[in-house]
Amino acid sequence: MAEPTPEAPTYEKGDGSSLEKGGVRDYIVNPSENNYQLDVGDLDQVQRRLKQRHVQMIAIAGTLGTGLFLGSGEALAGAGPLGALLAYMLVGTTAYSALCCLGEMTSFAPISGTFPHFAGRWVDPAFGFATGWNYFYTNAVSTPVEITAAGILLTFWDPNMNHQAAYTAVIAVCMCLINIFGVQYFGESEFIFSIVKILLILLLIITGLVVDLGGGPNHDRIGFRFWKNPGPIAGAGLEPNHVPLDRLLGILTVLIQAAFSFQGVELVAVAASETESPRRNIAKAVRRVFWRILVFYILGIVVTGMLVPYNDPLLLSSGAGSSTADSPYVIAFTRAGIKVLPHIINACIFTSAFSAGNSFLFCSSRILYGLALRGQAPKIFAYCTKKGLPIVAVLATCCFTPLAFMNVSSGATTVFNWFVSLSTVGGFFGWWSINITYLFFYYGLRYQGFDRRELVYYNRFQPYLSMWGLAWITFFILINGFAVFWDFDVSTFLTAYIGIPIFFGLYFFWKLFKRTKIWKLGEMDFVTGIPSLEETELPEVPPVTIPQKIAAVLF
Repeated sequence: MAEPTPEAPTYEKGDGSSLEKGGVRDYIVNPSENNYQLDVGDLDQVQRRLKQRHVQMIAIAGTLGTGLFLGSGEALAGAGPLGALLAYMLVGTTAYSALCCLGEMTSFAPISGTFPHFAGRWVDPAFGFATGWNYFYTNAVSTPVEITAAGILLTFWDPNMNHQAAYTAVIAVCMCLINIFGVQYFGESEFIFSIVKILLILLLIITGLVVDLGGGPNHDRIGFRFWKNPGPIAGAGLEPNHVPLDRLLGILTVLIQAAFSFQGVELVAVAASETESPRRNIAKAVRRVFWRILVFYILGIVVTGMLVPYNDPLLLSSGAGSSTADSPYVIAFTRAGIKVLPHIINACIFTSAFSAGNSFLFCSSRILYGLALRGQAPKIFAYCTKKGLPIVAVLATCCFTPLAFMNVSSGATTVFNWFVSLSTVGGFFGWWSINITYLFFYYGLRYQGFDRRELVYYNRFQPYLSMWGLAWITFFILINGFAVFWDFDVSTFLTAYIGIPIFFGLYFFWKLFKRTKIWKLGEMDFVTGIPSLEETELPEVPPVTIPQKIAAVLF
């Protein structure tokens, strides 16, 4: 890693006053100085127990869950096969831009707190506070979303809604226990779940193509029949007298559902502080996510649109008011006469929902731990066990899981879509913050004489990729709840837009409370507490045997 040029300003450690205060920055230091020392907030207590295979599988399939397997049904019903595809492609580019930004910043500084800490360190401490609490809340709420979805899936076998409370309790307890046992158990569980999900999505795509081409028991060759009738793009029903406009609005309506499907792609970078050789492994993971988006999401939504018409009454859609547990794939394979496969698929999708909730629970607990390390959350949440588990942060996050019990009384589909909207808006702000932070990071590095090309991971399309993502995500936030203005409803409006005042309320609260300022390019700290390559990276052992070579390609 290049050192700052002589012209780049450096500052000696001062009197230890708060890093949050305005005025001259006094904690940026030159590591060559004798009085160099870490700020106490950068002394992580977590341990690097996630191995390369864990990280790679989490990156490929860690948060694949109901957003893809069930949510694709709602997207198809809302915009049609072509409309859903366009929405997924657009949101996919913004998710990828955020991940590339985060991957580069994590390659530079693989430490706890991840991008909320980066936001406070390179943009404004108040921005880091708002980003951290927004992202904690988003992931903490996403956990009961997945628990709720898992409960919906169980109704495929047991339609008796009186059993939902018991199912919800068992799912929630199991998720909490995996996280309480420690990161190594989380890593192993996600490794297994990810393999199941990868095999499932490949099975769905291949079987879907076979069924579409007439290879099912009923030998019905579907082809692109449903692209012709009822059509490629569904209208939103808001402007029935203006068909082109109504179809455009139909595409806009599914952007939120598409975004929920991509939510959590940044999990792999959040786990960097607990990953072996984080710079090398995160770099590999980020590079592979592009293919994950292309194969799992884009090809998956194409196959979905070929199998089921967008006006099918069984699709899980808030507009249709359905409460069925069927996914688009289960609907298609059942009608094709395949009797056993839908049961296998539903079981795999259930494990996907469980895995995604498990990942969100892990992610939110680590964000809370990072906030506590930097004094932006009560210090009790920074407490770790001897094995490096932030146990208090984990237990606090587990307290959100009982929200899933709302599905017992309110109706599973209604609660599912309500939580999806809330968590997705927060996810938009997470990506928005990552892109803004990266732009500060990019220009700060350049000003202080650092060479990004010396990082283990960097993207040659930056900063333009970040600008692309920032522009579109801003647009998504603003149009997120546009449909409410055709038929105004207070609860729907608040669900869609309350995230905006919450985020900026957090920002201005901390800014006024701590009198923070936006860092100038020469004041950004690219030194303190950032471990060197030698400190984080283990020697890479080249594969020798055939199984080792296969594992090196896969993981």
